[in-house]
Amino acid sequence: MKIADIIKYEGDNSTFIWKHPCEDFNYLTQLIVHESQEAIFFMNGQALDMFGAGRYTLETQNIPLIGKVLNKATDDKTPFHCEVYFINKTEQMNIKWGTDSRVQYIEPTYGFPLSIGASGEMSLRAEDSRKLLLKLVGTESYLGQQQLTNYFRSFLMTRVKTYIAQVMKTNSINIFEIDENLTMFSNAIKNLLVGDFADYGVALEQFFVTTIVKPDGDIQYEKFKELHFRQYADIAEAKLRQQTEIINAETEAQKTVIDSRAQATKRAQEGYTYQQERGFDVAEKVAQNEAVGEFTNMGVGFGTMAGVGGAVGGMVGGMMNDAMNSATAPVTPAAPVDDMAAFKAKVDKLTMMKEAGMLSEEEFNSMKAKLLSEIL
Repeated sequence: MKIADIIKYEGDNSTFIWKHPCEDFNYLTQLIVHESQEAIFFMNGQALDMFGAGRYTLETQNIPLIGKVLNKATDDKTPFHCEVYFINKTEQMNIKWGTDSRVQYIEPTYGFPLSIGASGEMSLRAEDSRKLLLKLVGTESYLGQQQLTNYFRSFLMTRVKTYIAQVMKTNSINIFEIDENLTMFSNAIKNLLVGDFADYGVALEQFFVTTIVKPDGDIQYEKFKELHFRQYADIAEAKLRQQTEIINAETEAQKTVIDSRAQATKRAQEGYTYQQERGFDVAEKVAQNEAVGEFTNMGVGFGTMAGVGGAVGGMVGGMMNDAMNSATAPVTPAAPVDDMAAFKAKVDKLTMMKEAGMLSEEEFNSMKAKLLSEIL
């Protein structure tokens, strides 16, 4: 007969708890526990010892030969029942979860009722082996990912749906911007779920919300969706228009600068200044005998024109001399038909000189009276 057994487990990482099939083993049986495992030794229905990584000798009351004789009284069944459970301590990832119905809540930004669904993944790890074994496994021989998620399904769905609405309201997460907040959203829900899993000896290592199922097609949802994105489009359009106007203004200003530089270069090459150029324009208007009142409107007097340059000064001086000579020189008798025209021309020149400030009112009246005496 077999004197002792070797008990160990080398299963896959989708298993949380596994019961070794060898039971009621004999005294001096060897227990081997790997680094990623823990083992719990049960005897007579009680969880006596927990073992970490290493090799151990299990001391039971089942003694070879002697135990066989004692078992005769119990129909060859030992009254000293013993068994070993292995607990996988690795973090088990990619465990799927998803809401079984839509979450109903009031959208915090726009205040309209909304229903959404959510799904994602999580990773779990057996943290308190004794608590997990006693609260969930009991006398079963196996606990895998599927069984664990089935155990947690009801409370997980209740908690997740409640926490989704709570987190969105507390953090004012806009339904139209939730995708860019999934990390914060996931972490917030995970923090709320940690305690729920810990009650069963399970550590919630990671919790990810990867998909939010929105009510696309719902009339009210689509209405607020259009309004939400329209406001950003309007802002972007206004900014673009403002930038375009600034660019156009800067372009026009640059054109003015370039044109001014070109004009200044042209004047420098031709040997005159801006003031002289303006004087040329004024002299041209005087030569064209435009209305005298225009000189007053322009705020330009003949005294100002005296400093616009030799050419203009000479021209204006010539006009003044002509007017003075006409007013003071002896008048040669002319045909009667021309006296009035000549008189009018001289008076016009005197008038222009008075308007330009070159003659006082008294001087003007004196010269005008002299012209009148010459033609009478």
